[in-house]
Amino acid sequence: MFNHIVVGSGFAGSVIAERIANVLNQKVLIIEKRNHIGGNCYDYRDENNIIVHKYGPHLFHTDYKEVFDYLSNFTDWHIYHHKVLAFVDGKKVPLPFNLNSIYEVFPQELAKRLEVRLIEKYGYGTKIPILELLKEEDQDLKFLANYVYEKIYKNYTMKQWGLKPEEISPQVTARVPIYVSRDNRYFTDRYQVIPKDGYTKIFERMLNHPNIKIMLNTDFKEVISIDFERKKIYFLGQEFKGKLIFTGMIDELFNFKYGILPYRSLDFKFEAIEQEYYQEAPVINYPNDYEFTRITEFKHIHPVKSEKTTILKEYPKAYSSNTDIPCYPLLTKESEELYYRYKEEAEKFKNLILVGRLAEYRYYDMDDVVKRALEVFEERIR
Repeated sequence: MFNHIVVGSGFAGSVIAERIANVLNQKVLIIEKRNHIGGNCYDYRDENNIIVHKYGPHLFHTDYKEVFDYLSNFTDWHIYHHKVLAFVDGKKVPLPFNLNSIYEVFPQELAKRLEVRLIEKYGYGTKIPILELLKEEDQDLKFLANYVYEKIYKNYTMKQWGLKPEEISPQVTARVPIYVSRDNRYFTDRYQVIPKDGYTKIFERMLNHPNIKIMLNTDFKEVISIDFERKKIYFLGQEFKGKLIFTGMIDELFNFKYGILPYRSLDFKFEAIEQEYYQEAPVINYPNDYEFTRITEFKHIHPVKSEKTTILKEYPKAYSSNTDIPCYPLLTKESEELYYRYKEEAEKFKNLILVGRLAEYRYYDMDDVVKRALEVFEERIR
């Protein structure tokens, strides 16, 4: 019946399914564990008519014109420049930490000296990973690095990841650098937008095709089995000779035979607030206070007239069971070595393709996942 089976309906699985259906005009089955499509990008309108992101804020930003153009087939956009503040020593300062942040937290004379040192050493408009700045021998820059590390990065990282910044892959720590700039935007990409009708509508339009069938509330293990010795895949007891595109956890696919890969999860606590707005920015981070890492107010992202507002607090935790959501691969030297053992196993299957954050054990942004899915379709499916 099906030429292809896709496990997972987030961006990785949905983009590939859409391409198979429209470009190849072939039938594809999507198997989805949850009761909705869209993966962690799923959103909906709550009782206050506010679009909320069920699994935390998702802000679309990219420098890839081909990705922006592709997704524009399924949505109109609102221009949206994301801004984040951090609550530090009783003040709310711009993130990523930049020249404006320096003037917020330090006396004028010291702030000016630090600004001059940064521009002389790195140039205006540059981005410096905090772990790089910590290696500085210049006393002023070392002072700045220690302050930012202690007040902004260390405690937030330990809450979010359960590890110190230096214990995590640079792929993660480099994501939030210090900006030698006065640009308070969280991202600097060419395209910064939010889908006009929300993300779920993108997936609905993407998957609305007669060649695409979707099985919700279905764990892939209920319908798919794998013969590890003969390197064969079975669907409903019959050998499946088409391609299996898998976007779930790679260790789960192989029954954890080499061990469990670590992931981080989150508890999401939504609150309806009886006032028009709760905070002055879409997201405020709390690196040093409370158990949650940040508060998101969705009316800043999707403006709507409402006398009430909806906020979300995120409480990080280790991923421990199927009741948790594997939000982020926990990238360390040990976990990456374990992942490569699973990757080598997967490469022995001729008709198995791994795509996405969980399947490839990488910290992909949304645009990276879409770009990767489009590339995989062209290189391995078309």
